[in-house]
Amino acid sequence: MTELASRWPSSLRARLTLWYTIVLGLPLVLFAIVSYFVFAQALRERTDHFITDALTVFAREVGAERRHRASAIEAITMTANELRFRDVRIIVQNRAGAVVAMAAERDVNDQAAGVRVSDGDRVLVALAANSADSVDTIVPGARGGNRVMVRTVELDGERFRLSGAYPMRDVVDILARLRVMFVVAIPVLLGAAAIGAYFLAQRSLAPVASMAVRAGEITATNIHERLPVAGAAELARLARVFNELLDRLDTAFSQQRRFMADASHELRTPTAVLRAEAEVTLAREHRTEDEYRESMGVMLRSSQRLTRIVDDLFLLARSDAGHLVARDEPLYLEEVVHDATRAMVQVGEGRGVHVELKQMTQAPFRGDPDLLGRLLLNLLDNAIKYSPSGATVEVMMTDEPGKHIISVVDQGPGIAPDAVESIFERFYRGDAARVRAEGSVTDGAGLGLAIARRIAVAHGGTLVVVSSRPGRTEFRTTLPALG
Repeated sequence: MTELASRWPSSLRARLTLWYTIVLGLPLVLFAIVSYFVFAQALRERTDHFITDALTVFAREVGAERRHRASAIEAITMTANELRFRDVRIIVQNRAGAVVAMAAERDVNDQAAGVRVSDGDRVLVALAANSADSVDTIVPGARGGNRVMVRTVELDGERFRLSGAYPMRDVVDILARLRVMFVVAIPVLLGAAAIGAYFLAQRSLAPVASMAVRAGEITATNIHERLPVAGAAELARLARVFNELLDRLDTAFSQQRRFMADASHELRTPTAVLRAEAEVTLAREHRTEDEYRESMGVMLRSSQRLTRIVDDLFLLARSDAGHLVARDEPLYLEEVVHDATRAMVQVGEGRGVHVELKQMTQAPFRGDPDLLGRLLLNLLDNAIKYSPSGATVEVMMTDEPGKHIISVVDQGPGIAPDAVESIFERFYRGDAARVRAEGSVTDGAGLGLAIARRIAVAHGGTLVVVSSRPGRTEFRTTLPALG
């Protein structure tokens, strides 16, 4: 099997040509074989009819001649002398098997001497004598042998056997020419079909070759280019599917480039602050303890922000790779909501924003409490960051059939309709977010909402903006209830 597979053509064009030739050749050979045997049978039947008709005519003439002759032997002899058939020899035998007459080429001296039979005819006589009525026999001898048909006729109470022999040389010649014709014609036809199939496959696969060449030219630098959509419907569909794949890759590369640019920008700021503060601190030989403490505080805050950005990037990278696996342990969502709200009260008071837990309900759940807590902290941090001083951030949790709903409502300026989905993209910030808010958990890096949505999806839920207008914006997290 392995050896056969190794000998099988590797080229698709060659395989199509071979399969086309095989599929065409097998029925053609089968048709030739069936046609040959049908034609041979037709020739044999035609020969049998011809011999049978000759015997019938001979028997009828013998009967007519008997009315004018003294004996049956005389009638048979006269009929044999007068009635000739082309290529048919008729041999008449009596009950004892002796040859009475032959209607064909023969050597007859006189009736007294009897009928002299040639060596070739003796075989016919012997087979005819041993054959039953109406049985045909192939008689060897001349090329192709002879076809023999036997019937009986009764005259003057005596039964005579009539044997008609027809030489099969013409039939054999016809069948031989037919075989030669098939042997020559079938390979010629298959060769022509193979050549046609090869060029047809080449023409049909030309779009594939063009697409292969074009695909080989597409790299990361010109991934915006697409394959030509041409050829048959199947090939055009293949090109469209491949172009859709290139669209997705182009989008992924664009997102990756934007992600790298944004990440570089976000990481550059804290590292630049760290470097600048360290250079300024080391530039003077003598500093007071307060100055050192102030400088170390600046570096600590920058390093903390840098650590948060790196952690967020690592979490998003795990999510993109499908490795963000949430722990599956029993918990109560109301406890997670309560702890996250209490943790953000002090952050809100630092900016003059009141964080209020308005409504709660019991919600047993299975999930990762750390990730769910981070989701709520990011939502509350975002709400506090955009709420004006003196505003209130409301947290509510309700139940609906089959799901738990957690809502965070702020009194900020609202979100533009065309930016509702964009805010969940990493590093996205609206105009108001470009001014960083000190004390913010994410410190304006633009990763909080992207992480929050990934956590919700990892728990089988959703995170959406249900309404947004100046003075009220509601983020809603929906999580599936336990069955």
